[in-house]
Amino acid sequence: MDGLLHIWWVWLCAALAFALVELVVPSSIFLGFALGALAMTVVVGLGLLSNTSALLALFAALSLLAWIVLKRVFKNQSSGARVVTRDINEN
Repeated sequence: MDGLLHIWWVWLCAALAFALVELVVPSSIFLGFALGALAMTVVVGLGLLSNTSALLALFAALSLLAWIVLKRVFKNQSSGARVVTRDINEN
C-alpha cells in the first residue's frame, strides 16, 4: 500500500472514483476529495514529496481547501424549495 501512494495514476483513479461516488451519493463532500486527489496526481507526478505521511496530510489539506472553496462558490445556489413560515390554516 505504501508504494501505491507514490504512483501518479493511482491518485488519478482515486479522483475518478471520488467523482463517481459524488454522482451517486446525494452530498457534496466527495467532490472536494476528488479535487484533492486530482491535485495529488500533479504533486506525485512531479515527485515533490516522497514521505507517505506527508502525502496523506497534503491530500487531506488539499481536499479540505477544495471543499471550502466549493462551498463558497456554490453557497448562493439553492434547491428552489420554498420555506414555509406560516401555516395557512392558522388565523
